[in-house]
Amino acid sequence: MSIKFKKLNKTIVYCKKCPRLAKFVKKISLEKRKQNINEKYWGKPVTGFGDDKAKLMILGLAPAAHGGTRTGRAFTGDKSGDFLFKSLHSIKISNQSFSKNLNDGLKLDSTYITNILKCVPPGDKPLNEELNNCSNYFVEELDNLKNLEVIVTLGRVAFENCIKIYKKRFNINKKFEFKHGKKYLLPDNKTLIACYHPSPRNVNTKIINHEMINLLFRKAKKIARF
Repeated sequence: MSIKFKKLNKTIVYCKKCPRLAKFVKKISLEKRKQNINEKYWGKPVTGFGDDKAKLMILGLAPAAHGGTRTGRAFTGDKSGDFLFKSLHSIKISNQSFSKNLNDGLKLDSTYITNILKCVPPGDKPLNEELNNCSNYFVEELDNLKNLEVIVTLGRVAFENCIKIYKKRFNINKKFEFKHGKKYLLPDNKTLIACYHPSPRNVNTKIINHEMINLLFRKAKKIARF
């Protein structure tokens, strides 16, 4: 990992900008879920991870309470992550079909996974102030990924907040509609692709399935040329 990313990730892990989030993360780490009662929770902000020469970014909103907040890695240790990595492995983006913990040997091909918000918010509902506080970290990730071509946003809220940051950064007024598979060319020539979130609710109600998400990521790989 590059020196820039090491420095950024260190800043993220020790960030205390949002007292409400810091308090909530600590609470989760002490009041553990029954099936994880004997585990030591990560209990800090969760950085992005993957290839720092990535051409593709996969972007969520925030770490899960007993997923990333527990394991220390985005989309790791929860059902959304289980679904995602089965697909990423099948289309040869990841070297394995699971993401369990920081030491499980996972490697990503030309891909970086992160969240706009680095801490889990209560009720999965961040305040605007918290999103604003954290947006600089996301912008820095974008700036550090010099080869980035495509951003896939998982879920409407990640999509809308990514757009919000871009609108503020580039002063654009264009309307962006969230629709699974819809592509937009951003002002910095990156392609944004909207994707349904692989949440248990969306999977169980058949809003999304492996065939749909595999097709979307194949298109993303083609656009990103890897």
